[in-house]
Amino acid sequence: MKQAATGTHPSGQSPPDPPHVDITLTVNGVSHAVRIDTRVTLLDALRDHLGLTGAKKGCDQGACGACTVMADGKRIVACLALAAQYEGREITTVEGLPADGAPHPMQTAFARHDALQCGYCTPGQIVSAVCLVAEGRAGSEEDISEFMSGNLCRCGAYPNIRAAIRETAATATGGR
Repeated sequence: MKQAATGTHPSGQSPPDPPHVDITLTVNGVSHAVRIDTRVTLLDALRDHLGLTGAKKGCDQGACGACTVMADGKRIVACLALAAQYEGREITTVEGLPADGAPHPMQTAFARHDALQCGYCTPGQIVSAVCLVAEGRAGSEEDISEFMSGNLCRCGAYPNIRAAIRETAATATGGR
C-alpha cells in the first residue's frame, strides 16, 4: 500500500512519535537531566538542549572535526555519537577547558600564534589538540599533522595550528 502524501502512516493514522529517553549527561563537570529523542546526536544535545555551542556542526558526517569533544578524555566527533550512549561518561567541550577563569594553555597558544582565521573549526581544533598532547602524539611536525588530520581548516591556518600545538606540548613536557 502506498503512503499518502499527507504524511500519514499506511494504516491511515499518524506515525507514532519517536521514542524518547530520560538521561543525565555530565558535561564540563555539571550533570544535566534531559529528555531526548533516542536518535539525537551528542552534538545536537550539547547545542540544542544544553546551549553549549562551542562544538560546531560542519559536515554532519564525521569528516571535518568541527564537532570534536572529549568523552572520558578521548576525542570523538559528536555528530556521529548518539547522546543516549554517553550517559554516565564525562564529556568535555571547549567551554569546559578553561580552569579557574583562565584560558587553557592551548587556547592561549592558539591566540598567540594566530591559529585561527574564521574561527569555525577552532573549538574542535583546540579540543583535538589538547587530546593530542595528552596522548603524547605531538613529538614531531609529521605526528602533529597526522594526528590532527581529522580536523579540517578551510582557511588553511595549519602552520599556525601546528605552532600552537608544538608550543603547548613543549611547555607540557618541560621542553623535552
